[in-house]
Amino acid sequence: ENGGKIGLPEVHLGVLPGTGGTQRLARLVGKAKAIELMALGTNMSMDDGHALGLVNQLFSADNWWEQVLTYTRQFVPPQKASFAVGRIKRSVQAGADMTLEAGLALERELQQQLFLSQDASEGIAAYNEKRKPEFSGR
Repeated sequence: ENGGKIGLPEVHLGVLPGTGGTQRLARLVGKAKAIELMALGTNMSMDDGHALGLVNQLFSADNWWEQVLTYTRQFVPPQKASFAVGRIKRSVQAGADMTLEAGLALERELQQQLFLSQDASEGIAAYNEKRKPEFSGR
């Protein structure tokens, strides 16, 4: 309950959730639930947001910042190839608004970019040498 609130309360101001709010929420929770949430303008707990798939992770108040840093470090060098993480995000986000064929073409283009990266060379070498990769973000 102390973890803050999440919602799209713009209806209380007489406007709609702009900058993609109406479009993104409908894609996340479905049209009917999105309309209900936006038309009511109710803010919900982080637990409720998590149950709807709007919040990926919940962290306890104890050592909150340490937990957040531990979580986020999973996505950056040396643990992960940040260039690849960025291309994954781009492929999913942009691809969701494309036809399957266009999304697959985007994926192939991004994969080609990644195969030219130092991190891909390191990842493949580490796999072949049966060791943990040390990514640099290049």
